[in-house]
Amino acid sequence: MSHTLGIRQAQKQKTRQALLDAALALLEEQSLSSLGLREVTRAVGVAPTAFYRHFRSIADLGAALVEEALGSLHPMIRTTVSAADDHAQRIKRAIELIAGHVDAYPAHVRFIARERHGGVQPVREAIREQLARFGQEVKDELAKDPVSAGWSEDDLLMLANLYVDQMLITASLFLEALEASPVERERVCQVAEHQLRLISIGREHWLD
Repeated sequence: MSHTLGIRQAQKQKTRQALLDAALALLEEQSLSSLGLREVTRAVGVAPTAFYRHFRSIADLGAALVEEALGSLHPMIRTTVSAADDHAQRIKRAIELIAGHVDAYPAHVRFIARERHGGVQPVREAIREQLARFGQEVKDELAKDPVSAGWSEDDLLMLANLYVDQMLITASLFLEALEASPVERERVCQVAEHQLRLISIGREHWLD
C-alpha cells in the first residue's frame, strides 16, 4: 500500500511541476492576468478539472511560481553581501552570481520582472514578501560588517533594500543582454559594478 501511495504522490508531484513548467513557458509571451487555466492544462495534456487538485486558481499557481523563482535564492543573496571579502571582491562576486542565475533561469527572472508590478494582487504580494525577506536577511549580514558600526536598524534596512533593488535592476539588465554580444554583456557588467560601487561609497560615508 505504501508503495502505491508513493507512486501516486510522485505522479501528483510530476503533474504539478508540469503545470508550473507549462505556465512559465506560456508566460514568456503574456502576463499572468491574461493566462487561462485551459491554456495551461491543454499544454500539459490533462483535463481542466485536474488543475484544481494542485492549485486553487491561476493566482495560486502564480504564487507557487514566485516561490519557485525566488525561494531558493536566499543563500545566494546573503552571499553577495557577506563581509568575507573586501568591497571590490564582494561586488564582483555579486555580479557573477546574478549573471549566472539569469543565464540559468531566464524565464523565472522575466516572470518576476513582469509580475512584480503586474495585475494579479496575490502574486504581487508574494513577490513583495520574498523581497522583504531578502531585505531582512541582507540587513542581518550587513550588521556583521565592522563598517556598519553605529548604524541604526532603520538605516541598515534601508541600505539592505537598496542592495536588493539594485540586484533586481542588474538581473533585468542581464536579461535584456541575454542574446547580446560579449562586448554588450561586458558593458552591463561595468554598469552594474559602477552602480554597486556608488552604493558602497555612500555607505562608507553615511555617518559622516
